[in-house]
Amino acid sequence: MTGRDFAVPGFCSRGDRPARAQGKDLRKQVSRADHDRFAPAADRPAVIDVVEQANEGRLPHLVPLRIGRMVATPFAFLRGSAGLMAADLANTPVTGVHAQICGDAHAGNFGLFGSADGRLVMDVNDFDETVPGPWEWDLKRLAASLVVAGRVGGAAEDVCRAAARDAAETYRRTLALLAGMPVLQAWQAIADESLVWHAEAHDLTGHLEQVSAKARKNTSAKVAARSTVELEDGRRRFVPDPPVLTTVDDATAEAVAQSLAGYVQTLSPDRRPMFGRFVVEDVAFRVVGTGSVGLRAYVVMLEGSGDEPLVLQVKESRRSALAPYLGIGDAEHEGRRVVFGQKVMQAVTDTLLGWTTVGDRHFMVRQFRNMKGSIDASTLPAEQLDDYGRMTGALLARAHSHSVDPKLLAGYCGKSTKLDEAVAAFAVAYADQTERDHEELVAAVKAGRLPAETGV
Repeated sequence: MTGRDFAVPGFCSRGDRPARAQGKDLRKQVSRADHDRFAPAADRPAVIDVVEQANEGRLPHLVPLRIGRMVATPFAFLRGSAGLMAADLANTPVTGVHAQICGDAHAGNFGLFGSADGRLVMDVNDFDETVPGPWEWDLKRLAASLVVAGRVGGAAEDVCRAAARDAAETYRRTLALLAGMPVLQAWQAIADESLVWHAEAHDLTGHLEQVSAKARKNTSAKVAARSTVELEDGRRRFVPDPPVLTTVDDATAEAVAQSLAGYVQTLSPDRRPMFGRFVVEDVAFRVVGTGSVGLRAYVVMLEGSGDEPLVLQVKESRRSALAPYLGIGDAEHEGRRVVFGQKVMQAVTDTLLGWTTVGDRHFMVRQFRNMKGSIDASTLPAEQLDDYGRMTGALLARAHSHSVDPKLLAGYCGKSTKLDEAVAAFAVAYADQTERDHEELVAAVKAGRLPAETGV
């Protein structure tokens, strides 16, 4: 008796060549050592042109603040220039395997947040640029950012290079680990204390504990206590703290509040009835991040029947900065694109994550404070920078494994250190380029060609 052979759409077939073997075959097209290549293209755009193009459509009065944050350090510049790096990465070797990528996987875009059951999870946590794209682009951006951050923090050059190399090594080893797990176990792998053990990031444990303790206090209740005031009629209003937190006119507040009706419809049906127990109290504008400065970003204060506050962030979503270099057009809804990418990549996702439209602009919606915490890689001591590189490399591998079979990537990455060394070499070369780009931006600001509001 022989087994039955089913051909079911969306499932693999027994006749398919093993994914690991397919991955090994990719080395014939692009060797792992080839990933060390970087040289700026002859027609590479000027930094000032890229910055000005990225400023188009942003709120004009916040453009100087965005530029001011970018000129602060080379790491800050890197954080705000995902599109420029995408232009450079478009000229580097790739295997042709596309994953759902973060698109902006620098060292500052990993952090802690709370799961629905109250646990703290560490994962990739910024998806403004997420698209299907080359997995190598995320890995190289992470590695380069570790070198840049380490240099800003005063780490020795060998430490910076080691952090980049070890991020790539742990990315590779994590893929191998996931490839050897049962499918469901690998899919449901969550970044908890076991990740620190796997990544051998033991020197980072104490720092993570401090960040975790702070994150647990980072809640909607804390935002309400620090950023709102109770009026005579019992309602709460945001207290302006310019330029970060500012009031909006009545028409804007009404438009944002009304958009929440559409947002609720993007949530899982079992979550929707909950919002019938909340009242919208106030809407304000809040500046966030570096790359996002100048985009429309609102915070909405809601109170429930038990007077417990809930703060939502309604953040503008635009076309991914990577899209032009991947031949991708505008998404049907850019907020939905962001939400979809986040749900694909994260092990655990905000249960209130959704999207909406305000006027003709697309927005994503999420909890503003959900026990969020982050680590500034540019302030880590040398022994912790290397640990942080290993931990983020592991997180990135797990995130990619949801959209690409880890056996395929593990087959390509292999067991040797060839990929690790190549990515480290690329990271150092690109860090050098980032420092030159940052100097060009600083010179443009000093010459008065670009406005910059510093110290904010």
